[in-house]
Amino acid sequence: MAEHTEQQPDAEEPPSGGRAAARRATEGPKRSPLLIAGRVAACTVGFAVFAASGVVWYEYTSLTDGMTTSKALDETKKDAPKHLDNSINLLLIGLDSRKAMDGSDLDPSIVENELHAGHDSEIGGYNTNSLILLHIPAGGGKVQAVSIPRDDYVMTYKGDGTKLGMAKIKEAYGNAKDQFNGSPKGKGLKGADLEKAGRDAGRAAAIRTVQTFLDQPVDHVAEVNLKGFYDIADVLKPIEVCLTHPVDDPIISRTATHEGGGTGLKLPAGHSKLDAAQALSFVRQRHNLDDGHGNSDDFARTHRQQAFISYVVHNLKEKGVVGDLGKMQQLMGVVQQDLVIDNQWNVLDFAQQAPNLTGGNVEFRTLPVDDLSKINGQAVNVVSAPKVQKIVKQLFGYADAAAAPAPTATDTASPTATPAQTPTQAAAPATVDVFNASSAAGVSSSNEAKVLAGLGFKEGKAGPAATKQKNTTVTYGKGAKDAADQIATRYGVTATESASAAAGHVVVTLGSSFTGVASDRPSSAPTDPGTNVAQQGPMVDAQSDGGIPCVF
Repeated sequence: MAEHTEQQPDAEEPPSGGRAAARRATEGPKRSPLLIAGRVAACTVGFAVFAASGVVWYEYTSLTDGMTTSKALDETKKDAPKHLDNSINLLLIGLDSRKAMDGSDLDPSIVENELHAGHDSEIGGYNTNSLILLHIPAGGGKVQAVSIPRDDYVMTYKGDGTKLGMAKIKEAYGNAKDQFNGSPKGKGLKGADLEKAGRDAGRAAAIRTVQTFLDQPVDHVAEVNLKGFYDIADVLKPIEVCLTHPVDDPIISRTATHEGGGTGLKLPAGHSKLDAAQALSFVRQRHNLDDGHGNSDDFARTHRQQAFISYVVHNLKEKGVVGDLGKMQQLMGVVQQDLVIDNQWNVLDFAQQAPNLTGGNVEFRTLPVDDLSKINGQAVNVVSAPKVQKIVKQLFGYADAAAAPAPTATDTASPTATPAQTPTQAAAPATVDVFNASSAAGVSSSNEAKVLAGLGFKEGKAGPAATKQKNTTVTYGKGAKDAADQIATRYGVTATESASAAAGHVVVTLGSSFTGVASDRPSSAPTDPGTNVAQQGPMVDAQSDGGIPCVF
């Protein structure tokens, strides 16, 4: 066993655990190995343990008996992007919550002593700190899994398509849940009913936001919280991992001037076998992880999550899923209480596609970002929706679609200091006037006006700004709000109505801090030599190194 120092709470990110589920799983009537294998396959799908689903699938009611199901897809499937073939996309959500399914607080002693995730159940809120879209190809071949960095700054949506506003993609779930709880419908519910409905609203928002950002449909969804991650790791321990470098993540105590942090994890380079608490620290560590290639701690952590999933797939395959019936029973008990799946699972679909998930036949990639910046004091990833959508289409085998020119309007953006990207929806009608207060090289009002005209907006006046304002602003006159909102997302700002703007006009004033739009420049993200597409850091191949890929 690798060295495991006594760990304290990390200030922001946690998963969770519990012993009761494993204990309960060993009680009650005995199940046949075939039934347990099928049910475990459906459940492990939850944390991307999805890949074990190549075992025999049983009837739907048997698979989902005792599990929580969600109606979130009822809203998001109505006008989702269309598949180009019979492939299936599965969205895996890792929820950063220390709450039970009914909204009650987890036992503080478990959160603090087993999960090392603080003592306050409000920490982490309802952020989706892990978002992975699995693409199971219709004609066989490797499953492609793309991780979306949690701090990507994008337009977020409620499940019905209503805009929530620009935010980190991880915040869509919690923001939508909060809005629902404060709505007339939410106020009419209490306790567990309110929690279930609120989480469904959050889930639908996460799905809708991912669908729009990636321009890909989500056919099924599975969600696991921190406690579920810990419990799964506890059942499958030891968890074997491989590090390219030694890691020492000392605990920093919380003070009046420092939020604290660190997991206490200390591991050597090479292979280590971890218990559940160490495995949780392995995927949660967010300090001391810069890999020396410009990738932030968050990206290194994403690669660790991918490596953990790869090992779980490998582990279940090596055990034949039912290799250890006692552990499979425990895992069933765990996932029943910690996992949420959608209510539209189609057994026949998965019976056909499941073999593609076995044997570690999965490649994990992390979608690239254009830049790192700050907005409202928060670190965010500057991203370009058209670039990301093209990359995803290439990875999913839609080369012709990826080669097509990107549509025009935007639902992702960057902060004001490092503006974002090109739009991805049809431009709303408006005349755009551009005025420039920036002296940065290559920036001019006429050039920016031409860019906006190329995106479908009518070109108006261009010239120097009347004042040397620092920040870029977007204002609009009567009848131009839709166009202004689209244009504002390019610069990572909020459009405001102005009496000085003419009707039907949008006024863009480039502030003195404006240096250009990040997505207008070539991406600095490294390219995968196998596919020649940009990605954030190296690919994690579930088949490499005997199912235990080495990561930073």
